[in-house]
Amino acid sequence: MKKSTQKLWGGRFTAPTDELVEEFTASINFDKRLYAEDIAGSIAHAKMLGRQKIIPAADVKPIINGLKQIKAEIEKGEFNFSVALEDIHMNIESRLGEIIGAEIAGRLHTGRSRNDQVALDVRLYLRRQLERVEGLVRELVLVLLNKAEAEIGVIMPGFTHLQQAQPVLFAHHLLAYVEMFKRDIGRLCDCRKRLDLSPLGSGALAGSSFALDRQSVAEELGFSGITANSLDAVSDRDGVAEALFAFSLLMIHLTRFCEELVLWSSVQFNFITLSDSFCTGSSIMPQKKNPDVPELIRGKSGRVVGSLVNLLMTLKSLPLAYNKDMQEDKEPFFDALDTVVGSLRIMAPMIKEMRVNQEVMARQAGAGFSTATEIADYLVRKGLPFRAAHEVVGKVVAFCEAQELIFTELTLSQWREFSELFADDLFTLLAPQDAVDAKALYGGTATARVAEQIAAVRAEFN
Repeated sequence: MKKSTQKLWGGRFTAPTDELVEEFTASINFDKRLYAEDIAGSIAHAKMLGRQKIIPAADVKPIINGLKQIKAEIEKGEFNFSVALEDIHMNIESRLGEIIGAEIAGRLHTGRSRNDQVALDVRLYLRRQLERVEGLVRELVLVLLNKAEAEIGVIMPGFTHLQQAQPVLFAHHLLAYVEMFKRDIGRLCDCRKRLDLSPLGSGALAGSSFALDRQSVAEELGFSGITANSLDAVSDRDGVAEALFAFSLLMIHLTRFCEELVLWSSVQFNFITLSDSFCTGSSIMPQKKNPDVPELIRGKSGRVVGSLVNLLMTLKSLPLAYNKDMQEDKEPFFDALDTVVGSLRIMAPMIKEMRVNQEVMARQAGAGFSTATEIADYLVRKGLPFRAAHEVVGKVVAFCEAQELIFTELTLSQWREFSELFADDLFTLLAPQDAVDAKALYGGTATARVAEQIAAVRAEFN
């Protein structure tokens, strides 16, 4: 299929564009991903132009049929994208002229500019892709809920400063990530809401002198309204920046989880076993099983955060309205999108197939004097101020360390050497399960509370 490479804006120019300039300024190699949105916007615009009698009604049908043919050609891989035609808009318009004739095709651009056209395409694309990412995060949340429910009886050591702190349910730990991902979903939804205004009709920067029906186009494209200021509409890339921030924070949350998966799957921890399907080996050490997937997700977060910084620096200090710099919004977004989608698609099945080593976790949950806080709280309930109770239990810990003992190996008489408040009922607090069950406040790690949270989130997501 041969395409015309004549510039659609060439009337003003007397010399051809230098080939280096064409290559440097062209965006078709990446913005061709916007073809479906560009065609949808053009079809809605053509219908409106016909209804408003701005172009002959007889021209609308061939324009629409031609655009549908172009979409089919692109999806079949039969469309020849031309760098000389710069971008997706000019490639489509040029091909439309070949199909239905330049005169009719040329009427499609009446009342619009590539500036409001690309602003529309970006908003349409963002809305669709944010919904896609949201769906993948929801899938991950459901996998975490299923894993938490299946392993609700597993106790593990909780950490602060990566030092053993207090026993918690493994399910409670997973639900912490569920909360993070729920906030990520909220940010994605909020971003889509702010994208829900159509910029088409803003023209290059000042609006249009034609009697365009902006609202009808917006409604056809699924927008709830139209933008209020033409200057802002064509220069606004807040939605892209906001999406990149949401992606960045989502990836940061994934990296926190992935770091724990790397640690937990090590010989030193041995809390979990990742499926062989999600690990690789060493070219020299036969025994190795490397957690490459969580490591790579952890590493790819830098690309996404870098894309956010890239766009923010592009937008920094730009005067109104449209500037060619804004072409640089797409590559970082597309790269970040692909990275986030790829990470989420592999994260869910990896967690689903992960095996939890319950016995190892339970054994470690009771190590490191992890029930010390429960003992201090016990003394507080006996009437001792917390600071004094804290000091008493600290002395017990120091004694145990010196004697190489653990709490359960101490006799009652040994406990009473540190405080006369200790009694037989103390021994109901020393096991990790006792410490877990004591945290029955809403939001705590007690089994009943965790089961309630699993049910609540499941009801919210189903």
